[in-house]
Amino acid sequence: MKKTLRNGRHTQNAFTLVELLVVIAIIGVLVGLLLPAVQAAREAARRMSCANNIAQNGLAMHNFEFAAEHLPSGTINDSGPIRNEPIGKHISWTVQLLPYIEQSFLYKSIEQSKGVYDPANVPYRRTQIPSLVCPSYPLTSNMGPDSDDIGISTYAVCYSGTEVPLDTNNDGVFYLGSRTKFSDIADGSSNTIFLSEKISEQGDLGWMSGTRATLRNAGIDPLPKGFKAVSSTTTSNPDNGSLFMGGFSSFHTGGINALYGDGGVRFLPARIEPAVFQALGTRNGGELNTAVEW
Repeated sequence: MKKTLRNGRHTQNAFTLVELLVVIAIIGVLVGLLLPAVQAAREAARRMSCANNIAQNGLAMHNFEFAAEHLPSGTINDSGPIRNEPIGKHISWTVQLLPYIEQSFLYKSIEQSKGVYDPANVPYRRTQIPSLVCPSYPLTSNMGPDSDDIGISTYAVCYSGTEVPLDTNNDGVFYLGSRTKFSDIADGSSNTIFLSEKISEQGDLGWMSGTRATLRNAGIDPLPKGFKAVSSTTTSNPDNGSLFMGGFSSFHTGGINALYGDGGVRFLPARIEPAVFQALGTRNGGELNTAVEW
């Protein structure tokens, strides 16, 4: 707006430097307040997408059970307990589910009789299946001990309610050589965790490996992002490290998504009572009221 002076000259009004700085500061504050809301909205969308991935795996498990009359084995190997080393067959539950997640060609290509670590199977181990990775997870692969770019899974099935070696006598639904039927889940499928999330530590053996890479237990509380299973629990005893399995964790804020036997996906808070969490990890522990609110 122009202002006319007594001498007939005109001047142009403008912002002073102080006013300009104040406006910039206000805009900065508003942007600062908006960014966390945007990030929270994005994380909520990623968490929903993760829950959808888990639900698809749950549907594949049910289809497998309908066809084979039992759920897939947690891992297939000649003997146990399973060591977290690239030695043995270690055919994971994910390999068994491939025909039920639109990966039939990949399933037929894998030479299972040679074991997942055989050189013939390296090209397939490098394959990354999108539905096996949580959208909140920042990585898409992990450098394995054999220096191959191994495809990973951020989802693991529950083999036990406690931290014990993976073997043929675990109390979860998926373990070494398991052929669990729904009739074996005495606690009820709606009270039993089938699958949840985990963070892949350095040296993860990949989605094809039926080891710590794809199986975890409910004996360790759901932990925040950055959980490193080996470094926080093992000792100088190498057997302790190779037999340690670890618990569930995720990059979500405040907890983990979990698949129950009835096909439902629920968000388990990190503050869940340890006894309740362990009870949810067993198939026939006989615990009562494991489905209560936390």
